[in-house]
Amino acid sequence: MRAPDSRFERQEQPDAAAAGAGRAVQTVEPPAPGAPAPPTPRRGRRLLSWIATAALSRAVSAVVPLFLLPVTLSYLGTDLYGLWAAVLAVTGMVAFADLGVGLGLMTRLAPCRVDGDWATARRYVSSAYAAVCGVALPTCGLLWLVGGFVRWPALFNATGAAADDAHLVALVCLTAFLLNIPLSLVARVQYAYQQVAVSNIWQAAASALSLPLALGAVFAKLPPIAVIASIAISPLLVNIVNTVWTFGWRLPRLAPRPRFVDGRGIRDLFGLGGLFFLVTLVMVLADNADPLLIAHVLGLASVTAYAVPARLFTQLGALVTLVNQPLWPMHGEALARGDLDWVRRTVRRMTVVSTLVAVVPSTLLVAFGEQFFAAWLPIPIGNRALLLGLACWWIVLAAISPRFMVQNAAGVVRPQLWGYLLYLPLSVLGKLVGLHWLGVWAAPYIAVVIYSLTVVPAAIYGYRRALTLRTT
Repeated sequence: MRAPDSRFERQEQPDAAAAGAGRAVQTVEPPAPGAPAPPTPRRGRRLLSWIATAALSRAVSAVVPLFLLPVTLSYLGTDLYGLWAAVLAVTGMVAFADLGVGLGLMTRLAPCRVDGDWATARRYVSSAYAAVCGVALPTCGLLWLVGGFVRWPALFNATGAAADDAHLVALVCLTAFLLNIPLSLVARVQYAYQQVAVSNIWQAAASALSLPLALGAVFAKLPPIAVIASIAISPLLVNIVNTVWTFGWRLPRLAPRPRFVDGRGIRDLFGLGGLFFLVTLVMVLADNADPLLIAHVLGLASVTAYAVPARLFTQLGALVTLVNQPLWPMHGEALARGDLDWVRRTVRRMTVVSTLVAVVPSTLLVAFGEQFFAAWLPIPIGNRALLLGLACWWIVLAAISPRFMVQNAAGVVRPQLWGYLLYLPLSVLGKLVGLHWLGVWAAPYIAVVIYSLTVVPAAIYGYRRALTLRTT
C-alpha cells in the first residue's frame, strides 16, 4: 500500500461538525486501513454497473442534443449557429483553466480512500477548491473587464448579424464555463470515492435540464442569445445542486472549508496538476482547433457543416469517456494495493469494450447518417466521407483510452505529454493543408494518421512505465 504524501500534514482529529453530520446522514466509508484488496469479481461487478450506468446516462445526454439541434439551428440560423460552435470550441480550448487541479485531486484522493485517511482527503478537497476558485473567478472578472476591447467578430471570422452578436455570445458562453470550473470539482470527488453511478446521473441531469430551458426560450420567442444562455447555464445549475447534495448529505466529512485549506496541499496539487494541465492544454488545443481552422480557411458555413456531425460524434466520445473514466480511481486503488494482475487483465478487457462502444454506433452513423441528417435538419449537412473520418477518429481514441487511465492513476503523465506535443503542431499544419486542398472532410483523417504516429506509441510506453514503477 502506498504511503500518504509526506509533504501533506496529517491530522487525525475528526471535525466536530462533520462528525455530527455523519451521525445524522448516511456517509460512504472507505475500506479500513490495511484491508486486503477486494476480490476481483467484486471489482468486476462494480465496474460493469458503472459502465451500464454510464451508457444509460449518456443515452439521456445524447437524446437532448438530438432534439435541440434542429430547433436551435432553425432558430439561430447557419451563421449564428456556426459562431456559437466556434465559441464553444474556445471553451473547449480553455478546459485547462483549473491548471489540472481537478485531475490531480482525483489521483491524490484514491490512496486516501484506500488508507481510510479522511483528514488528508478533506484538506486536499478544500485546497483544490481554493486553488481553482483562485484561478477561475479572477479570470471571469478579467473577461468582463477587457471583453469589450476584444475584436470578437475578427476572431471568429463573423460577418453580418453574427458579427453583431459575437461579443455577447462569447461573454455568455465563457462566463458560464469559467463559473462551472470550481463547481465541476464535485464530480472528481465522486469518482475518487467511487460514486460513479451517482455522478453519471448528475451529468445526465445537466444535459436534460437544457432541453426545457432552451425550448422555453424558443417558444417564448426570446432573443437568440437567451437560447444560447439557457443551454450554457444548465451544467452550472445542476453542479450547484450536486455540490450541496454531495457535501451536505453524501460526503459531509469532505465538505470544503477555508480552515482546511493547506498551502502544502495546494503546492502538491499544482505540482501533479501542472503535468495534467500541460497535457490537457496541448490536447484540447489540438482537438478543438478544427472549427477555428475551418472558419478561417473555408468560412462559417463550413464550420456548421463540420460542427453538426462532429457534435453528434462528440456524444459518442463522451460515452467512451464515461465508460473509461471510472477506471482511473479503480486503477488507483488497485495500484495502491499492488494488484497489477487485475490492472493488466482489466486493460485488455476494457480495450475491447471501449472499442466496441465506439464501433457499433459509429457504423450506424456512417451507414445512415446522410439520410438521417437530410430528414432531421432543415439544411443539407454532412457527407459519408466526413462521417467515416469522424468514426475512425473516435474508434482510435476509444481503443487507447484504457491505457491512459492506468497512467493517470499512477501519475505517469510525461509520456503522453510528449506525444501530444508532437501531435499538436503536426496536426494543425496537416489540417491547414488538407482543408485548403481537399475540403472539410479531410480534417479527421489527418488527425487519425498523425495521432497514431505520435500519441498512440507514447500511450503504450507510458502504460508500461506505470506498471514498471509499481513493481520496483
